[in-house]
Amino acid sequence: MGASAIAQGLFRETPEPTLIGGRNRDTGRIVFPCPDDAARWEPIDLPRRGTLWSWTVQRFRPKSPPYIGPEAFTPFAIGYVELPGATIVETQIVGADFDSLTIGMAMDLVTTDFAIATNGDAIRLYAFTPATEA
Repeated sequence: MGASAIAQGLFRETPEPTLIGGRNRDTGRIVFPCPDDAARWEPIDLPRRGTLWSWTVQRFRPKSPPYIGPEAFTPFAIGYVELPGATIVETQIVGADFDSLTIGMAMDLVTTDFAIATNGDAIRLYAFTPATEA
């Protein structure tokens, strides 16, 4: 069985995964994900570490479609992580007890299995987890 990203062009899955943002060629504004307009947006690697800007817990299974996660639903944290000098990204938060999350804490980018495709391949998602080192 293989694995694939939930959507093309969101991140590179390397030993140290990287989100792919976009920098506006005229204004320098940085966004995530990179818009599909190469004339106006230049793809850039976003910082791998950021700070938790806000978060909440998803305690019920989202409507399907578009949600494709497992039928056996487990609550998960979802939040916004501010990437220094870049932008704020919406993300799932993994590897943390909900009670340990605090606004302003350092977070690191990771990738995680999200669902299983009909062909049996894992669908991968980017996420953030509390940083373990300064």
